[in-house]
Amino acid sequence: MDRLYDTILVRPPCDNYNLCVSTNPARETIDVTLAKRQHKDYTSILRESKGLEVIELPPLQGLPDSVFAYDPAILGVGTSIIGRFGEKSRRGENEALLNELANYTSKVGEARRVKEPGTLEGGDILVTENRIFAGFRPDSESARTNIQGVNQLAKYARLEVQPVRSHTFHLLCACSFLRDREILLAPDVLSPTVLPGFKFVNVPREELYASEALYLGGERVMIPSGYPRTAKNLRDAGYRPVEVDLSEFCKGDGGVSCLSAPVYKTL
Repeated sequence: MDRLYDTILVRPPCDNYNLCVSTNPARETIDVTLAKRQHKDYTSILRESKGLEVIELPPLQGLPDSVFAYDPAILGVGTSIIGRFGEKSRRGENEALLNELANYTSKVGEARRVKEPGTLEGGDILVTENRIFAGFRPDSESARTNIQGVNQLAKYARLEVQPVRSHTFHLLCACSFLRDREILLAPDVLSPTVLPGFKFVNVPREELYASEALYLGGERVMIPSGYPRTAKNLRDAGYRPVEVDLSEFCKGDGGVSCLSAPVYKTL
């Protein structure tokens, strides 16, 4: 299986994206107009991918983080798991997506919901061809994913779910699945030992942002522009990096993998 998905959802940034939840001090300099252009470029790259259907959902005005389409749910051909944000300001994204998925039941299957006290964000979920790794924080009141949310994911998903204690903003801030049991990984931030049975393409610590990548099929991997050592490591491993400028989404604590929601064929 060259790519784990044939359908992917995106959502353009809304007009107040600059009010997103972010730990990046540069958030105050977000240029929403530029962000919208960068998102169009990102979506164009997706549309160029052979055999990939891109579904563009409408922007959600008043929900500034909603551009990060991967976070509200983990979508599968047979089952979709609607997450639950610890960050209360984002919970409207779950409800909006649940309503929209009613138009795509044939693609995403039955929707299951993570319930209180569980919290689950897509950014903590690494889907591979035979296993799901779920990053969590031990605090049940976590602003992101907690173990109760991971346990509910395991109940609904067809693949085995392996919990991983995460110390990054999201698990996917340090890794991305490529293909054929190979993962793009920042080993200085996430130990390879928590991902047993895989090969790795390394990301240097100083290029950590490039860990958030998206395998597009046909050896193409979308990564943020400006990370030459990661691009070289990918080329050396037989991949073709496709670079995109995501400066305004970096300011919002988001990256390549955050901006789209694949419908996984394995889930």
